[in-house]
Amino acid sequence: MNVQVLPITSADVSRVAHFLHAQLNTRLSVEMWSRSITPTWKSAAPNHGYMLVAAGLVVGVYLAFYADRTVGGARQRFCNLAGWCVLPEYRLLGVKLLRALIKQPGYHFTDLSPSGNVVPINERLGFRHLDSALVAVPNQPWPFLPRRGRIVTADPRRIEDLLSGDVLEQYRDHRDAPAARHVALADPGGVCWAVFRHDRPRGLPFFASLVHVSDPVVFRRMFRPFTRHLLLRHGVPVTLLEPRVARFQPRGAIGVRSDRRRMFRSDTLEPHQIDLLYSELVAVPF
Repeated sequence: MNVQVLPITSADVSRVAHFLHAQLNTRLSVEMWSRSITPTWKSAAPNHGYMLVAAGLVVGVYLAFYADRTVGGARQRFCNLAGWCVLPEYRLLGVKLLRALIKQPGYHFTDLSPSGNVVPINERLGFRHLDSALVAVPNQPWPFLPRRGRIVTADPRRIEDLLSGDVLEQYRDHRDAPAARHVALADPGGVCWAVFRHDRPRGLPFFASLVHVSDPVVFRRMFRPFTRHLLLRHGVPVTLLEPRVARFQPRGAIGVRSDRRRMFRSDTLEPHQIDLLYSELVAVPF
């Protein structure tokens, strides 16, 4: 049977969402998949990834999220490789989806949640590893004096009032992203926009994973109030944190053995220039 490799266009989002709901993650509704596939930020995206089509039916999908970012004072184009799912009888053709994506010129590529069997494929194609060391921090109801700082969440207008410049632009890009949760941390020394997501390792809904902090210095000072907020307002007892993202390792953190991997492919950028924004980590609440 003839199998085509086709770009996923806006007209294909619905049938791709039905495929991913049935074959990749039934916990996400078709409507949520459709919402997640189309990012909340503006970009000159050439597609939403690629799909395998046989006899008019979707039999494989590799999602992608595109973004134009300013890195080192220059505009850079990113392609984040996201959900990859192929029906078993077409599995040998699945690598065509990956090759179609990385053949697109002018992009830096990230793969921020590759499964175990994807990692060696990426390595053969020139992807490098980011430091993905992970620690767990128990969230506790630390005493908190309002005069030492404040936490703003839930009200986008109040968060926007605290932010400015590129940070404000990034917040607006991610404000409505399905998987992103936002907190503005303010103390007398500055303001930090923090992004986290609810994670379910081994199906346990007890974890918040840190995705981004705009000001690591303020975040470090406000870390205890931040974890207190996660416990009392979100009912999350544990924060999962990558020291590379937070730029520090909290006191009392417990090392976690994890198969979590972060990878990227670029001819010019270095690991410290790669973050987790504009990706499936904020777009897809898996």
